[in-house]
Amino acid sequence: MKKLIKYILILAFFTPAIAFTIEDNDPLEGLNRAVYGFNEAVDGAVIKPVAKGYKAVMPNFAVKGVNNFYNNIRDVITVINDVLQLKIDLAVHDSGRVLLNSTIGILGFIDVHTINGGERRKEDFGQTLGHYGIGHGAYLVLPFLGPSSLRDGAGLATDTILFDPISYVDDVRTRNQIRIVQIIDKRAELINASDILGSASLDPYAFQRDAYLQYREALVNDKSTSEIDYEDTADSGFEPYIDEQVSIESLDKDYNEKVSFVD
Repeated sequence: MKKLIKYILILAFFTPAIAFTIEDNDPLEGLNRAVYGFNEAVDGAVIKPVAKGYKAVMPNFAVKGVNNFYNNIRDVITVINDVLQLKIDLAVHDSGRVLLNSTIGILGFIDVHTINGGERRKEDFGQTLGHYGIGHGAYLVLPFLGPSSLRDGAGLATDTILFDPISYVDDVRTRNQIRIVQIIDKRAELINASDILGSASLDPYAFQRDAYLQYREALVNDKSTSEIDYEDTADSGFEPYIDEQVSIESLDKDYNEKVSFVD
């Protein structure tokens, strides 16, 4: 009941703002840049050093196993949103992935589905809202969480409160510990991408905003992210960036994971 009340309050706050068509994707740019600066400062001082230390001391197989575990939990949210969007065939596919990885893959620590040629998909409630015609609204940078929009912010809150299995862990201390490790895991996954982001553009903020909005639009329309034309954002200093360890496709994936620390 408490979760339902929280959800209703969140929708009451976000829905009126989402309902309006906003021609300017970033009417809150001043505020967003301030939050972006705050996030960068916190990341540089605390989160990134911890994530680097985590990768340095943990064996690669353990880092990968923890990442697989959290991805498997995240796949539950995908299945729920598949159903909400009436994508029944995809819901069956993604349910099979969760079942396989949760059993043979030992609670998801081994991604058996991908090893055997399966594809991991991602759906969230922001995409579900977009599927039914709700626009993304104004671009929004969330404290600690990074790039979002009014629609995706409401979607993230819905996924976290109602659909994320971690939210149903009764013990608060245990739940918080799981979340902290999740943040570290996600940040460790994005180490290379964030390093390149800082040097890829004259304006990293605009770079991140444009990449995020294009990526989310592609996801809502069920397009391959490889179809995104990054050249369209060249005027804002946005240029494709390539690294021997981080390809465009992997960075696309990172933006899908919000170029942030919590999914």
